[in-house]
Amino acid sequence: MAPLRFVLARAMKGKGEREIPGDVRSGWEPGFLIFFRETSVRLLSFPVTPFLIAFYFTMIRVKICGITNDADAFAAIEAGADALGFVLYPKSPRYITPAAAGRIVRQLPPFIQSVAVTVNATPPEVRDIETVATFDIWQLHGDELPDRCRALYPRRLIKALSPQSNTSHHVSEYNVMGFLLDTPSTNYGGTGKVFDWKLAVEFKQSTAKPLILSGGLTPENVAEAIRTVQPYAVDVSSGVEAEPGKKDHRKVKEFIRVCKSS
Repeated sequence: MAPLRFVLARAMKGKGEREIPGDVRSGWEPGFLIFFRETSVRLLSFPVTPFLIAFYFTMIRVKICGITNDADAFAAIEAGADALGFVLYPKSPRYITPAAAGRIVRQLPPFIQSVAVTVNATPPEVRDIETVATFDIWQLHGDELPDRCRALYPRRLIKALSPQSNTSHHVSEYNVMGFLLDTPSTNYGGTGKVFDWKLAVEFKQSTAKPLILSGGLTPENVAEAIRTVQPYAVDVSSGVEAEPGKKDHRKVKEFIRVCKSS
């Protein structure tokens, strides 16, 4: 069962709501019970007492990365994955050609997000990829600086960083949807090693944008990782593999089951 959180919000006339301290109890105005899930709001049509009780569920999102074939893609979807990652970096053992990735992406059911994982790809290279494949999100997993992110606008971007990134640029300079934290590697990911999750907790204080936790996650440790970091999403590749580029479907299923119940 996903954890259930709630806030108390004073009923307001007209559009919009605002969060107020839980100890404020003055006034009686008609209100409605509303449910929040992610950014969507559902307004139920019966009045309640002076406060709107807003419940929102924090169901963790799961990205299975390093997809190279149809069988792995659809096993992940069947297990409940929210997103699939396709590594378009030729030096990776999980590399898939843009054309092959595009063929898989075109078969995906609605609401499954496709993520192109690139390393230091230039805008012309990205445009070349887009001639054979269309992705929902681009994950920049190299040494890309804020200027590169701006050059790729209006694409939806995730910037991968190490928890100890040696850069003079503050995260606020990156025009991206969110950040992915991964274990430092000269090969740009895929180490299968865990970093100190306390660093991820500290990183969250530097930005309000969603945090995706990666790096050495497995079915055995992901519940603790979620409890410690409380990320927006988790990302796994080697932790659910039979070998590089080939998923162990049993591990994929167990990983997602643990995530969705944490």
